[in-house]
Amino acid sequence: MKISTFGNLVLVLGLVVGLFTFVSPVAASGPVHWEYEGAEGPEFWGNLSPDFALCATGTAQSPIDVAETATENPADISFNYQPTALNIFNNGHTIQVNYDPGSTITVGGKTYTLKQFHFHLPSEHTLASQPAAMEMHFVHQSDDNQLAVVGVMLESGSENSAYAPVFNNLPAQEGDPEAVSGVTINAGELLPQDRTYYRYNGSLTTPPCTEGVQWLVMTRPVQLSEAQIAAFKAIFPQNARPVQPFNDREFLTTASLAATPETLPSTGGIPVSTGAMTVGLGLLMTTAGLYLRSRREV
Repeated sequence: MKISTFGNLVLVLGLVVGLFTFVSPVAASGPVHWEYEGAEGPEFWGNLSPDFALCATGTAQSPIDVAETATENPADISFNYQPTALNIFNNGHTIQVNYDPGSTITVGGKTYTLKQFHFHLPSEHTLASQPAAMEMHFVHQSDDNQLAVVGVMLESGSENSAYAPVFNNLPAQEGDPEAVSGVTINAGELLPQDRTYYRYNGSLTTPPCTEGVQWLVMTRPVQLSEAQIAAFKAIFPQNARPVQPFNDREFLTTASLAATPETLPSTGGIPVSTGAMTVGLGLLMTTAGLYLRSRREV
């Protein structure tokens, strides 16, 4: 019996594609490097990787300037934050605290779990074109993988003891998350007393700039002392993406969204990379080759 030449060809091509896909990431230098200035700064993020394309081509990007005419939402976010161990680390771009499970917000009838919070200097969002000294982002995720980020402006003023656990333990060097022994923090104490907010559809403010993020930007700032701000600035002198065009978006009111539920963009889920699609193609071709090889010509 004669084995199908065409089947062998498909099998070989499939194996080559699959092998190339799996080997090339190992040979690569690792995750794509990006910065906040220079040739790898925000202006060039979209060119650093196909996975970062939205940083250049997206039409619903963050941060933005919140105009004076923006609609304010009443304090209708239900915050259910519990204390957490201080799982703090320097990720190379900011200081981040990973939050223990069990803390949530509910807004518009939908619940999101608090995953982490981190900081930017100066603020990424601006209010009437004016930046604050810093900005804090509380990143939440729902059961269907949608993201909601609460933004809090941080301005210079009195020392804030609620922030002391973080600012007394800022890691100067990049490293992995590590719980500070005996230290806890409660995110609920880091919020402003007035919890009215602006709401709009936007994106992550760092690569890959994924869109479909619900932004809830507090209207009132929280104060930190000059010394607290300086402690962060000594590690990250500048780690803020410039404001992006608002385009044809509108500021949203949660009450109207609850009355007429909105379908969020699918990009709020897990993006599929070019490499993953290539793996799938290689596996499909390999399977086809094996099938054709099994059919022998008489």
